Amino acid sequence: MSDFFGQVTDDQDPLKKLASYIPGFSGYIERQNRRAADKLLRDTVARRFDELVKRLSALQTELISQGGLEFMDDMEKSAVLMRTFADKIRNATYGYSGLFDAVKINEGELAQLYAFDNAFFDLAQQISNAIDTIEQSLGNSDGLPAAIRNLNSLTRQAVTTFDRRYEVIVGVK
Repeated sequence: MSDFFGQVTDDQDPLKKLASYIPGFSGYIERQNRRAADKLLRDTVARRFDELVKRLSALQTELISQGGLEFMDDMEKSAVLMRTFADKIRNATYGYSGLFDAVKINEGELAQLYAFDNAFFDLAQQISNAIDTIEQSLGNSDGLPAAIRNLNSLTRQAVTTFDRRYEVIVGVK
């Protein structure tokens, strides 16, 4: 995984670099760079979850063709949660706080948001592994329900983790 914050700071134009030497202005530039990095990172996470939804949809089609209709409700729950999560993360507030905004986000909170967003890559990998397990369990009526329950648990965890991210923004402890 690339360093999104480094990517944003390396792409600064010369005027911003010069202005960063002005007392107090460098903090502003730093916050803007963190916001841009957070947005890049979240877009990447959303794309990763979109890919997982496509894999899950293909798996649902295969499951139906094998006569696994009784598992479709649980599989669809996971698909809906993943789509919801991808939409939430794609459209989430990314740390902008203007002069008159009700919620002010400081640099420490931006770092927390960045850490939350980075954790979503780990969740995406866990969900990918759960989908692999479901694929391997096709045709095995004993292991399939447990694999689907694991997937449901992980997708709920993604949404819950996102909700905690929002709590950082609004300052809920």
